Amino acid sequence: MENAISRFIAKLATTPVPADIFNQYATGAPGNERRRANLRRYLLQMARRRPQKLLVGEAAGYRGCRLTGVPFTSEHILLSGSPGHNLFGQNRGYTCSDERQRPSIEQTATIVWDVLSQLSHSPLLWNALPFHPHQPGQPWSNRTPRTSELALGEPLIKALLKLYPCQEIIAVGNKAADCLERWGIAARKVRHPSHGGKAAFAEEIRSSS
Repeated sequence: MENAISRFIAKLATTPVPADIFNQYATGAPGNERRRANLRRYLLQMARRRPQKLLVGEAAGYRGCRLTGVPFTSEHILLSGSPGHNLFGQNRGYTCSDERQRPSIEQTATIVWDVLSQLSHSPLLWNALPFHPHQPGQPWSNRTPRTSELALGEPLIKALLKLYPCQEIIAVGNKAADCLERWGIAARKVRHPSHGGKAAFAEEIRSSS
Protein backbone atom coordinates (compact mmCIF):
# COMPACT_ATOMS: atom_id res chain seq x y z
CA MET A 1 0.00 0.00 0.00
CA GLU A 2 2.84 2.40 0.79
CA ASN A 3 4.23 2.07 -2.73
CA ALA A 4 0.78 2.56 -4.25
CA ILE A 5 0.28 5.73 -2.19
CA SER A 6 3.69 7.01 -3.28
CA ARG A 7 2.76 6.43 -6.93
CA PHE A 8 -0.54 8.23 -6.42
CA ILE A 9 1.17 11.27 -4.89
CA ALA A 10 3.71 11.27 -7.72
CA LYS A 11 0.78 11.37 -10.14
CA LEU A 12 -0.58 14.41 -8.31
CA ALA A 13 2.83 16.08 -8.34
CA THR A 14 3.26 15.69 -12.09
CA THR A 15 -0.24 16.83 -13.12
CA PRO A 16 0.13 20.04 -15.18
CA VAL A 17 -2.21 22.89 -14.23
CA PRO A 18 -3.06 26.36 -15.66
CA ALA A 19 -1.29 29.47 -14.37
CA ASP A 20 -4.19 30.42 -12.09
CA ILE A 21 -4.24 27.05 -10.34
CA PHE A 22 -1.64 26.12 -7.74
CA ASN A 23 -0.54 22.49 -7.54
CA GLN A 24 0.46 22.18 -3.90
CA TYR A 25 2.07 18.78 -4.54
CA ALA A 26 4.30 19.72 -7.48
CA THR A 27 8.04 19.44 -7.06
CA GLY A 28 10.11 22.60 -6.81
CA ALA A 29 7.68 25.03 -5.13
CA PRO A 30 8.44 26.12 -1.52
CA GLY A 31 6.60 24.06 1.07
CA ASN A 32 5.32 21.43 -1.35
CA GLU A 33 7.62 18.71 -0.04
CA ARG A 34 5.97 19.09 3.37
CA ARG A 35 2.53 19.02 1.80
CA ARG A 36 3.33 15.79 -0.02
CA ALA A 37 4.61 14.35 3.26
CA ASN A 38 1.44 15.44 5.08
CA LEU A 39 -0.78 13.84 2.45
CA ARG A 40 1.27 10.66 2.55
CA ARG A 41 0.91 10.42 6.34
CA TYR A 42 -2.81 11.03 6.10
CA LEU A 43 -3.37 8.45 3.36
CA LEU A 44 -1.34 5.87 5.26
CA GLN A 45 -3.30 6.52 8.45
CA MET A 46 -6.57 6.16 6.55
CA ALA A 47 -5.38 3.01 4.78
CA ARG A 48 -4.94 1.34 8.16
CA ARG A 49 -8.51 2.35 9.06
CA ARG A 50 -10.07 1.07 5.84
CA PRO A 51 -12.61 3.87 5.40
CA GLN A 52 -16.02 2.90 4.07
CA LYS A 53 -17.00 6.43 3.03
CA LEU A 54 -15.42 9.11 0.84
CA LEU A 55 -16.34 12.77 1.38
CA VAL A 56 -15.69 14.86 -1.75
CA GLY A 57 -15.52 18.65 -1.86
CA GLU A 58 -15.12 21.01 -4.81
CA ALA A 59 -11.49 22.21 -4.72
CA ALA A 60 -8.62 23.05 -2.40
CA GLY A 61 -8.95 26.40 -0.60
CA TYR A 62 -6.14 28.84 0.14
CA ARG A 63 -6.55 28.61 3.93
CA GLY A 64 -6.87 24.83 3.97
CA CYS A 65 -5.60 22.15 1.62
CA ARG A 66 -3.53 24.66 -0.37
CA LEU A 67 -1.35 25.05 2.75
CA THR A 68 -1.57 21.62 4.37
CA GLY A 69 -1.87 19.21 1.45
CA VAL A 70 -4.80 17.48 3.21
CA PRO A 71 -8.38 18.12 2.02
CA PHE A 72 -10.77 19.95 4.38
CA THR A 73 -7.91 20.54 6.81
CA SER A 74 -6.44 23.86 7.99
CA GLU A 75 -3.01 24.28 9.55
CA HIS A 76 -4.63 24.69 12.98
CA ILE A 77 -6.31 21.28 12.69
CA LEU A 78 -3.22 19.74 11.12
CA LEU A 79 -1.01 20.76 14.06
CA SER A 80 -3.46 20.34 16.95
CA GLY A 81 -5.09 17.10 15.79
CA SER A 82 -8.66 16.10 15.01
CA PRO A 83 -10.91 15.52 18.03
CA GLY A 84 -12.05 11.94 18.48
CA HIS A 85 -10.15 10.34 15.60
CA ASN A 86 -6.45 10.52 16.55
CA LEU A 87 -5.53 11.98 13.19
CA PHE A 88 -2.95 14.72 12.57
CA GLY A 89 -0.92 16.54 15.22
CA GLN A 90 2.74 17.52 15.41
CA ASN A 91 3.38 14.41 17.50
CA ARG A 92 2.45 12.30 14.46
CA GLY A 93 4.88 14.11 12.17
CA TYR A 94 2.55 16.60 10.47
CA THR A 95 4.17 19.95 9.73
CA CYS A 96 3.30 23.35 8.26
CA SER A 97 4.93 24.87 5.21
CA ASP A 98 6.04 28.01 7.11
CA GLU A 99 4.51 30.32 4.49
CA ARG A 100 2.52 32.17 7.16
CA GLN A 101 3.42 33.32 10.64
CA ARG A 102 0.35 31.84 12.30
CA PRO A 103 -1.39 28.52 11.56
CA SER A 104 -4.32 29.08 9.24
CA ILE A 105 -7.93 28.61 10.27
CA GLU A 106 -10.53 27.85 7.60
CA GLN A 107 -14.27 28.04 8.30
CA THR A 108 -15.24 25.07 6.16
CA ALA A 109 -12.49 22.87 7.64
CA THR A 110 -13.51 23.86 11.17
CA ILE A 111 -17.17 23.00 10.53
CA VAL A 112 -16.38 19.73 8.77
CA TRP A 113 -14.09 18.47 11.53
CA ASP A 114 -16.51 19.62 14.22
CA VAL A 115 -19.15 17.41 12.62
CA LEU A 116 -16.79 14.50 11.91
CA SER A 117 -15.66 14.50 15.55
CA GLN A 118 -19.17 13.34 16.44
CA LEU A 119 -18.95 10.26 14.21
CA SER A 120 -17.51 6.91 15.22
CA HIS A 121 -15.43 6.63 12.03
CA SER A 122 -13.91 9.36 9.89
CA PRO A 123 -14.53 9.20 6.13
CA LEU A 124 -11.70 9.63 3.69
CA LEU A 125 -11.54 13.24 2.48
CA TRP A 126 -10.86 14.47 -1.06
CA ASN A 127 -11.71 17.21 -3.57
CA ALA A 128 -13.06 16.91 -7.11
CA LEU A 129 -10.24 19.27 -8.09
CA PRO A 130 -7.41 18.47 -5.66
CA PHE A 131 -5.53 21.67 -6.51
CA HIS A 132 -6.10 25.35 -5.62
CA PRO A 133 -7.84 27.62 -8.17
CA HIS A 134 -7.22 31.31 -7.50
CA GLN A 135 -7.88 34.68 -9.10
CA PRO A 136 -5.25 35.57 -11.74
CA GLY A 137 -2.31 37.26 -10.04
CA GLN A 138 -3.82 36.72 -6.58
CA PRO A 139 -2.46 33.42 -5.22
CA TRP A 140 -4.03 33.98 -1.78
CA SER A 141 -7.61 33.93 -3.04
CA ASN A 142 -10.22 31.38 -4.05
CA ARG A 143 -12.30 31.14 -7.20
CA THR A 144 -14.78 28.71 -8.66
CA PRO A 145 -12.97 26.24 -10.92
CA ARG A 146 -13.93 26.02 -14.58
CA THR A 147 -15.44 22.81 -15.95
CA SER A 148 -12.28 22.15 -17.98
CA GLU A 149 -10.20 22.50 -14.80
CA LEU A 150 -12.44 20.19 -12.81
CA ALA A 151 -11.80 17.54 -15.46
CA LEU A 152 -8.22 17.32 -14.16
CA GLY A 153 -9.60 15.62 -11.08
CA GLU A 154 -11.39 12.74 -12.80
CA PRO A 155 -8.44 10.35 -13.30
CA LEU A 156 -7.11 11.27 -9.85
CA ILE A 157 -10.26 10.47 -7.90
CA LYS A 158 -10.69 7.26 -9.87
CA ALA A 159 -7.13 6.29 -8.96
CA LEU A 160 -7.89 7.13 -5.33
CA LEU A 161 -10.98 4.90 -5.36
CA LYS A 162 -8.84 1.99 -6.54
CA LEU A 163 -6.71 2.46 -3.42
CA TYR A 164 -9.73 2.98 -1.14
CA PRO A 165 -12.79 1.12 -2.49
CA CYS A 166 -15.28 3.02 -0.34
CA GLN A 167 -18.85 1.71 -0.17
CA GLU A 168 -20.43 5.18 -0.07
CA ILE A 169 -19.37 8.44 -1.69
CA ILE A 170 -20.75 11.74 -0.40
CA ALA A 171 -20.55 14.92 -2.47
CA VAL A 172 -20.33 18.16 -0.50
CA GLY A 173 -22.26 20.76 -2.49
CA ASN A 174 -23.54 21.05 -6.05
CA LYS A 175 -20.21 21.38 -7.87
CA ALA A 176 -18.79 18.19 -6.37
CA ALA A 177 -22.06 16.37 -7.03
CA ASP A 178 -22.13 17.51 -10.66
CA CYS A 179 -18.54 16.35 -11.19
CA LEU A 180 -19.12 12.91 -9.76
CA GLU A 181 -22.28 12.44 -11.81
CA ARG A 182 -20.46 13.54 -14.96
CA TRP A 183 -17.66 11.08 -14.21
CA GLY A 184 -20.05 8.17 -13.65
CA ILE A 185 -19.36 7.93 -9.92
CA ALA A 186 -22.49 7.29 -7.86
CA ALA A 187 -22.71 9.67 -4.90
CA ARG A 188 -25.13 11.14 -2.40
CA LYS A 189 -25.17 14.93 -2.14
CA VAL A 190 -25.15 16.86 1.15
CA ARG A 191 -25.42 20.61 1.75
CA HIS A 192 -22.15 22.54 1.70
CA PRO A 193 -21.46 23.89 5.22
CA SER A 194 -20.60 27.43 4.09
CA HIS A 195 -23.04 30.36 3.80
CA GLY A 196 -25.33 29.19 6.59
CA GLY A 197 -25.32 25.52 5.67
CA LYS A 198 -23.67 24.17 8.84
CA ALA A 199 -26.81 22.76 10.46
CA ALA A 200 -28.04 21.08 7.27
CA PHE A 201 -24.58 19.67 6.55
CA ALA A 202 -24.28 18.26 10.05
CA GLU A 203 -27.74 16.69 9.96
CA GLU A 204 -27.21 15.12 6.56
CA ILE A 205 -23.78 13.75 7.48
CA ARG A 206 -25.05 12.32 10.77
CA SER A 207 -28.00 10.69 9.01
CA SER A 208 -25.60 8.73 6.84
CA SER A 209 -23.43 7.44 9.70
